[in-house]
Formats: sequence, structure tokens, C-alpha cells
Amino acid sequence: MNKEILKKYAELTVKVGANIKRNDEVVIGADACCHEFVTCLIEAAYQAGAKKVTALFGSEKIMRLRYLNESIESLIDIPDWLIKSREYAVEKDAAYISVVSNDPEAFMGINPDKMAAYSKANRTKLKKFYEATMNSDIRWSIIAYPSIEWAEKVFPNDDKAYEKLFELIAKAMRLDTPNPEKAWQEHQQLLKERVEYLNNADFKALKYKNSLGTDFYIELPENYIFLGGQELSKGRLFTANMPTEEVFSAPYKFSAKGTLVASMPLIHNGAKIEDFYLTFDKGKIVDYKARIGQDILKNIIETDEGSKYLGEIALVPFDSPIQKMNTIFFNTLFDENASCHFAIGKAYPCLKDAENLNRQDLNKAGLNDSLEHVDFMVGTLDLEITGIKKDGSEIKFFKNGNFVIGE
Repeated sequence: MNKEILKKYAELTVKVGANIKRNDEVVIGADACCHEFVTCLIEAAYQAGAKKVTALFGSEKIMRLRYLNESIESLIDIPDWLIKSREYAVEKDAAYISVVSNDPEAFMGINPDKMAAYSKANRTKLKKFYEATMNSDIRWSIIAYPSIEWAEKVFPNDDKAYEKLFELIAKAMRLDTPNPEKAWQEHQQLLKERVEYLNNADFKALKYKNSLGTDFYIELPENYIFLGGQELSKGRLFTANMPTEEVFSAPYKFSAKGTLVASMPLIHNGAKIEDFYLTFDKGKIVDYKARIGQDILKNIIETDEGSKYLGEIALVPFDSPIQKMNTIFFNTLFDENASCHFAIGKAYPCLKDAENLNRQDLNKAGLNDSLEHVDFMVGTLDLEITGIKKDGSEIKFFKNGNFVIGE
């Protein structure tokens, strides 16, 4: 692995992702296979002035063994020390960096009921931590690092798979540019311009249509805002997802009508869902079908009442840098940034003055709440999105899979 690239990657994550300054605390969560890169992150954080950095390691291989050998009762018994390790970041106002390095087939053949039970228990027990990230109460950033298993899934039967995957990750992070930090500043400005257009448009609803079968209508809540690129936490900027090509908002919970057809596979907790659709009426999923992973999809949708509704609308141009790589990554962090997508479940508080609103206020405004937040991709080369104004007039601001703002 190129040591210089690793160093640049770590520095970019610390500066642009989590925005670490002097006397900050930092918590890093990562798979054990990422230990070399986590060491680089820790060094970069201390060089930026961090006073304390804590690394928390997990392992998909170990988790697979747990699924194979433990009962559901054992799996859902989330230990207090694990809960406190995540809540520590919230209590200390620490920046949280998550390094994902998933094996897309880590949990192939595992009982989906066990996986669903563990996922629900985990998100219930760690609710304080997850809500802090969703509400930007702390600075957080998700980045990726290759594993051998992930690389071999993306590039099967290729003895250079690992190097190729790292090269694509580096390119998506703009580490191949002379000045990655400057490249990110320019990219953030482009996302900001799209956000400003959508917020000033004051749309009432959006219509989606493509040849894959998506034919869909959804409304936006009063006082909606789109976000994208950098976000604010207590006056400090951070970038939650790196890479990121999306601008996103929250829909009005009870408005979705029609069908969304997935354009890419979804990897959820190491299990694959492929060739699926969701049909909605009055905001609620009323029909769904997957050629692969039907049980996994069913468990997501049936997690709680909120997991039957949508919580996120995200717009990504089809000609995004990641889409141009012409690669299915089998990893949501990358695949969602190659395609327009939605999320089943909990909504981000994408409303004006959201920092002054409590959960009851968000519910009243029509923002969904759930233990789940699962992104799935719907973008295609021929996707068209039309914005509907309050007076009924329409603006087609997305054609042939891309923004056409200003036409």
C-alpha cells in the first residue's frame, strides 16, 4: 500500500471529514482489517491537535461466528460496555470517524431472522449515539478502506483486485489531484449551488419516471431544506460521507405514491438484496418484491412502523465521478453516490430551524421516525425528475439522469 497516499487520505479525513482541531477528542470505529490505516488516522488526528483518540475495532468474521453459534437471545443482549463506548463520543462531544471495509458476502447463508433481531436490538440500545449523528449533535464522518474480500467481490479472479479497489477509493476521494483539500472545496461549492437551487425553488412535490419501471410521486414538507456536502454541528463544519455526490432532504411521510424500482443491488449488513421494487400508497409500502434477498428486505420493512415509510430523498447526477468508474462497489457508501436514491426509515431533520425542533415537532411536520435508515438506489441514465410548485406549475430539473438547472 502506498504510504504517501495513506497519509494524504488520513489528513483529508481529519481536516475535511471530521474537522479536527486542537483539544478535540476523537473516536474511530473500524473493522480490524483496517488497523494500518487507523494508525495513520490516529497520527493525523494528533498532528491536528487532538488531545485524545480512541479506536474501537470490530470484525465481520467474528460477527459471522456469533451468528452461527449464538441464539437470538444471546445476540440481542447488547453489553453495557458497548453501549457506553458509543455514548462516550456523544457525552464528550467527540468527533466520530467510521471506517467501513465490508465483505459483501460476509453473512451469506446466515439466518435472516437472527440478523434482523440483532440489528434492531443494536439500533435500539445505541439510539442515543445514532440520533446524535442523524441530528448532527456531533461531528462524524464515514470513509472506506479496502478489504481483500471486498476487493475480490468487485474484481473477481483478478490478482490485482486489492490494488484496483484502493485506486478507485483514492480517486473517489480526489486523492489523485495535486491538492485534494482544494479539490474538495471546489466540489463542496458545486453541491452548495445545487442545494441553493432546490431550496429556492420551494417545490411542493417531486415526480420520478424512468424506463426501469419507476413511476413515483412524493411531497416535501413545509419549510423543507436540502443539504449536501458540508454540514454544521455546533458551529463546526464537517463532511458526513466521504465520498459524497448527493444533495438530500426528507419527504413528507404520508405522501409517497407509486413504484420505485431499484437500479443497483443493496448490501445490508453483509446480505444482498437484488432486483427489487417497492410500491407505496399514502406514504406507506404496500407491496414489495426482491428476486434475491426477499427475507432480508422483509425484515427491514417490518422492523417497526416507521420502516414502512421513507425518510430520505437524495439526488445524484448519473455522470457523477463514481458512476463514471463503471463499477458496482457492493457498498452503499459508494453505490449511493453513483445514483439517485431514497432511504427507508428515519428522516434527517431537513427543516428550517430544525435545531429548535424536538421529536414531537418533527413528527407533526411529517418527518418519519424509525430505528432503520437504509438507502437504496433508483437512478438510471434515463431518469427524469419533475418539481411541482405550489401553483401546480412544473419544472423538469433532472433529465437523462442529470441535473439541468438553469436550462
